[in-house]
Amino acid sequence: MSATREAVAAAQRIVVKIGSSSLTTASDGLDSARLARLVDTVAARVAAGTEVVLVSSGAIAAGLAPLGLVRRPKDLATQQAAASVGQQALAHAYAESFSRYDLTVGQVLLTAEDVVRRGHYRNAQRTLHRLLRLGVVPVVNENDTVATSEIRFGDNDRLAALVSHLVGADALVLLSDVDALYDGDPRNGDASAVREVSGKQDMVGVRAGSTGASGVGTGGMASKVQAARVACSSGIPVLLTSADLADRALGPADVGTAFAATGARLSARRFWLAYAAGASGRLWLDDGAVAAVVDRRRSLLAAGVTAVEGEFHGGDVVELVGPAGTVVARGVVAYDAGEFPELMGRSSFELPPEQRREVVHADDLVPRR
Repeated sequence: MSATREAVAAAQRIVVKIGSSSLTTASDGLDSARLARLVDTVAARVAAGTEVVLVSSGAIAAGLAPLGLVRRPKDLATQQAAASVGQQALAHAYAESFSRYDLTVGQVLLTAEDVVRRGHYRNAQRTLHRLLRLGVVPVVNENDTVATSEIRFGDNDRLAALVSHLVGADALVLLSDVDALYDGDPRNGDASAVREVSGKQDMVGVRAGSTGASGVGTGGMASKVQAARVACSSGIPVLLTSADLADRALGPADVGTAFAATGARLSARRFWLAYAAGASGRLWLDDGAVAAVVDRRRSLLAAGVTAVEGEFHGGDVVELVGPAGTVVARGVVAYDAGEFPELMGRSSFELPPEQRREVVHADDLVPRR
């Protein structure tokens, strides 16, 4: 057993994400037997003393059959209608199934705005912590009924990574319809499972698909790898496997692919800056500024800015981009976009006193790993 798997097995607070394809079918909606097996496994982990937060997809998929739809709709209005019907069915099914173990379920519906806005982020964090202290199993989902295409998480894998940090989880388990990460398409028969990922070197040559084949979900393996990267870079180990192996994933953790934590756990504010906050624009930096910001963790000064993209105001979050076009950091900018033409490339002593402050202060800046 690797240290990563031992950490997952011993986690005292764990986030479990289950995908739509593991709970539903396009023709029949919710599969009560699959849901009951998942609840059995989660309840056993809770009985062993672990706090569990369940991030569950399936609202839209659960609404397809009742509405007579044979596949996931593409237009937003029908998706929202399906979510409205399906979310009720999903919540009821979880409440009934967990009641077999005298466990209370709390439904938490989030939109991207709930984590993009700092105040909302803190409110969601407080709510989840309080539910756990009360002995409730929070069941989290994206609020598809009201979320628009502009403010969606995109898939619940990313949501699960954000929730893992929100609740201070010791581990994240991603359950899907694939038993592990493979270095190619496992349906071709020539792909090998990647059992341990300790860093970027273990992902060389791995091709992760971007969409699933079930017809009821939105995320593919690529979204799960990205979610694992977000969680691991903030100190949370991740286990990825199939829902059919949930009992072993939440037991000895001896299945699937284990992603080792690669970074230190970030404060809530720094995690929000790095991964949750929406970026309003971009600042392009020269090589010297990149070295100062990333390697020496210094504040960004006007002299290192070479170009500006987007419309933003002082206090907004922006991405900092190196000469090659790679995002190297994110931070809170101190100036409006319209002020930069007279700032860029100028050293502090060349600027009037009121413009000699940092463009992005080191305390408000998080390098991207």
